[in-house]
Amino acid sequence: MQIPETLQNAVDELSKLPGIGKKTAFRLALNILKSDDDKVKSLVLALEGLKSKLHLCKNCFNLSEDDECDICRSNKRDKSIICVVEEVSDVIAIEKTNEYSGTYHVLGGVLNPLMGVTPESLKINELMVRLNNITIKEVILALNPDTEGETTALYLAKRIKEMDIKVTRIARGLPIGGDLEFADEATVGRAVLGRIVI
Repeated sequence: MQIPETLQNAVDELSKLPGIGKKTAFRLALNILKSDDDKVKSLVLALEGLKSKLHLCKNCFNLSEDDECDICRSNKRDKSIICVVEEVSDVIAIEKTNEYSGTYHVLGGVLNPLMGVTPESLKINELMVRLNNITIKEVILALNPDTEGETTALYLAKRIKEMDIKVTRIARGLPIGGDLEFADEATVGRAVLGRIVI
């Protein structure tokens, strides 16, 4: 059966979203089609708001509706510590823990020369300007423990250490509820190296 072109267009656009396959996109499109007009208008307004109202913070490149994000504006945050992350989603993940009270710097990715991602492609120069302009005691590198994340961390650590600023990495190891016997060697090794005093 040939589906109407308008429905097919909606399915095609929805399936371009990460994690959404053609079947899920089809179900979503049908659900939207069945929804009342007010719900569809609310969805459209929310999507338009994402593009028109949100932009990057001028300091840390986190998402914000203003020039500065709430974290950069807050007087309760420790401005002498910057946690460097790859993406905005990493800021959200760390904030959910309620364990960190410093500020952030979002790189917008990690170094990957094979894909054409160089230091100039990321917000690395902006980070160096921040480190030169304000008094920073510590930079925490909270990058993913994959090849590109490790490469980026090493690159940043070398540049930041030249500025006589303390550089640390977030600890890595076993997840809560994980079984030691089923973890891979690298994870167990990192857990041992990243141990803390209790």
